[in-house]
Amino acid sequence: MRIPLIALAVTTAFSMPALADGDAVEGAAVFKKQCSACHTATEDKNKVGPSLHNLIGRNVATVDGFKYSPGMIEFGAAGKVWDEALLGQYLPKPKDLVKGTRMAFAGLKSPEEIADLIAYLKNPAP
Repeated sequence: MRIPLIALAVTTAFSMPALADGDAVEGAAVFKKQCSACHTATEDKNKVGPSLHNLIGRNVATVDGFKYSPGMIEFGAAGKVWDEALLGQYLPKPKDLVKGTRMAFAGLKSPEEIADLIAYLKNPAP
């Protein structure tokens, strides 16, 4: 009984995504390069895109004063909340997850950049 449990624990540990292992400092660089033209992360100020300040734990499509696309509103209508898992699905190909989004960004291809960006968005420093 003991060996199967150890095998299960090892298999599970290596099969889980590494989203929690991101580097927030590297994520700040990813944000600056890929996101900052359209979004802010350290203040509640909308630009071309909505503010991403306090994104983790926030309901999808709920930033005051931002006009979301019908696709994003529909995506968030079921009460979806931005968390690490949802961002991990969204960031590689936003238009595949949210049909009809106006966001022009094609997505991040690197799992490391995705993990780093999520780490930064959890606690963005100015």
